[in-house]
Amino acid sequence: MAWMDRFRRASRPKTRRPARDGYRTGSTRVRASDEVDQTHLHEWVTARRGVEGFVEPRTAVSDVTLLLVAHDGEWTRRRVPSIEWAHRFCNKYQVPSYDAAVVGIPQRMRDYNRRRKQQGL
Repeated sequence: MAWMDRFRRASRPKTRRPARDGYRTGSTRVRASDEVDQTHLHEWVTARRGVEGFVEPRTAVSDVTLLLVAHDGEWTRRRVPSIEWAHRFCNKYQVPSYDAAVVGIPQRMRDYNRRRKQQGL
């Protein structure tokens, strides 16, 4: 170790473990799925036709989600308890379900979003 390295090391800020206060540090926790999410999915899938389900895996930002897309591109996304639950939900309502990480998001959903943006909604 050179003589100047001793000074360089001392000038570095000391690292500490994260604070336990989430409000002060800006830390957030992912909200879990609840009954409100499941009720919304049930009402949405029964009110529309040509619905397909896209199961999105857990990420660092969000939990497992189920994306439902209707025939015209209208869509909704909600958190679900698990991937298995999402596929069972789709089977219960006779909605085809896909793994969104494999097949991606349907073009009709992007077209729907574009139409809504052009209408100013």
